Amino acid sequence: MEKVNLENKFSLFSEHWKPKVVGQLNGQQVKLAKLSGSFVWHHHETEDELFLVVNGHLRMELRERTVELGPGEFLIVPRGVEHRPVAEGEVEVLLFEPASTLNTGNIRNERTAERLEHL
Repeated sequence: MEKVNLENKFSLFSEHWKPKVVGQLNGQQVKLAKLSGSFVWHHHETEDELFLVVNGHLRMELRERTVELGPGEFLIVPRGVEHRPVAEGEVEVLLFEPASTLNTGNIRNERTAERLEHL
């Protein structure tokens, strides 16, 4: 049982759209990711996702609206809701989601992270 320093963990990697696992509890994973640019439109059949912005500004595009998030703000995207994260500049986010969650949801492409690194 050790504390986690987010600033320290974010300093350990630089690649974008490659989540890193920094904690696990009750079948859920706490992940950190750096985002830049637009991701792919996707949804998750069985998992909800929590996006907490640590640094930067994230635009979460949903088919019916767009949600703007700044540092200290989070959004829960319910299962089945199609979404696309968009980062203007680099954004650092904390993700909280079931361990089974694939970052690209129902889509598989070059950004799909099949195996996640643990920091």
